[in-house]
Amino acid sequence: MYKKLLSAIVLFVLVLSQYACQRKSSEAVVTSAESKQAKALLQGIWIDAETEEVAFRAKGDTIYYPDSTSLPAYFKIVNDSLVLGKSSYPIVKQAAHLFWFRNQAGDLVKLEKSDNPNDALDFRHEQPRALEMVSELQKTDSVVFYGGERYHWYIAINPTRYRVMKTSYTDDGVGVENVYFDNIIHISVYKGAQKLYSSDFKKQMYADEIPAEFLDQAILGNMQFDSVDERGFHFNTTLCIPDGASCYLVSTDIGFNGQVSKKLLEY
Repeated sequence: MYKKLLSAIVLFVLVLSQYACQRKSSEAVVTSAESKQAKALLQGIWIDAETEEVAFRAKGDTIYYPDSTSLPAYFKIVNDSLVLGKSSYPIVKQAAHLFWFRNQAGDLVKLEKSDNPNDALDFRHEQPRALEMVSELQKTDSVVFYGGERYHWYIAINPTRYRVMKTSYTDDGVGVENVYFDNIIHISVYKGAQKLYSSDFKKQMYADEIPAEFLDQAILGNMQFDSVDERGFHFNTTLCIPDGASCYLVSTDIGFNGQVSKKLLEY
């Protein structure tokens, strides 16, 4: 019995050692697969061969974009593919002043290395500039009458430093991360001098009405008074993907007792 147990232990140790060696060997292959020579060739500013528009700048192990809202991306070249984040783009041809690859849709993108010093001006920002998605009207208020009573509501849209990341694609079909600033919206409702409700709204408060995947990339954009009835005050709230047509419209309802409820109106 003891000999069988000892044999089993020895066999387990041998198998574990073999697995560890194979893993180390595999990791070594992955590491060595990155082409330092290809990365060196990619250094510089690259323009579209047809439009002559600046596509990106490769500096060290980072790619920068002329769009000031696009985040720089770490890159490497592995197995004849340009790897950016989780995306990989097959390289068709590469030379000192030529770089051809296939984009996300499989289209052939032909780039040439720029020899125009003025193209460097497109990268003066280096750090991405986040966009603030605020309504044109940041503060609004009005007086409404219901049931013979006078009510005053007030809305303020406040820009924040909360970042919202959105994936978009360049003209060459390369995925980039854009950064935006979210908003907080404050609502107050008064009956004469009596405060019925006063609080801030963040986009996370609409998690029950909007899918999480959409909400992660959305901006709390605007809130407008809609109506008042026996159930209270109704405000239309919009949450949108920046620079896109995708929005959710949610009714934010504030009762006369100060209780808040929400209802999805449309998408």
